[in-house]
Amino acid sequence: MWQFPAIEDTDLETLINDLLEIHGYDFRNYSRASLKRQVNRLFTRDRFPSFAEMRYRLKVDKTYLKRFVEGITVNVTEMFRDAEFYKFLRAQIIPTLGTYPFIRVWVAGCSTGEEAYSIAILLKEANLLHKSLIYATDLNPAVLEEAKEGIFNLKSMKLYSENYILSGGFQDFSTYYTANYHHAILNQELSEKIIFSQHNLVSDGSFNEFQLISCRNVLIYFNSYLQNQVFSLFDDSLAPLGYLALGTKETLLFSSIANRYKQVATEAKIWRKQVFEG
Repeated sequence: MWQFPAIEDTDLETLINDLLEIHGYDFRNYSRASLKRQVNRLFTRDRFPSFAEMRYRLKVDKTYLKRFVEGITVNVTEMFRDAEFYKFLRAQIIPTLGTYPFIRVWVAGCSTGEEAYSIAILLKEANLLHKSLIYATDLNPAVLEEAKEGIFNLKSMKLYSENYILSGGFQDFSTYYTANYHHAILNQELSEKIIFSQHNLVSDGSFNEFQLISCRNVLIYFNSYLQNQVFSLFDDSLAPLGYLALGTKETLLFSSIANRYKQVATEAKIWRKQVFEG
């Protein structure tokens, strides 16, 4: 069977330059292996006869450009994914956040919103949601529109409920949503405490001060230069003694800000910003 030709490394660099110079999307410091994998997937899916055709389409067709950018920004998420993380957050971090008069949380790379809603549930169960605000941001405008709706496939609720119980949840998970045919609509009490907005970790700056920043399984797609750039952004955005949570394969240890942070426990990828006497 005939195979679509793969995108070469030189083609990928050409696309990266085009996306920046023509449209302002900066993917220069994204992991080349991940980018190449996603671009090849789209090249095959959309049945381009040649790289030149794909390049031309991206130059002139804004609708396709939007789909393309959405396609190469990976969105894999679920509520209470990695239950041990949420269990630790529930037991060790949330009670400390409760000592603040107001709690601001930033979920960076929020995708379709499952993590932001999960954290909202933790805050509610600690009786802290009333004095909290969660900022959930992503580069991809399409997933943000989904996230704002707070509507998920009803079939997903079984898995989310299991994750919730494993994370130490003690309520009936169904109390957090209304079933409507094949969909689950999350309670407005949760969604009204979350602000979903577009933010580019590569090019946009700090926009508030937070007690907790969660950016999980996003930085694995960036090279070390870009990771350090994002860590500096988080450092600028985190309050003294605030917490930074990363994904299971991510670390702050070799970053440019590592000496200002202390890992709160060996089993958790959560670091706390230290205060130094000046």
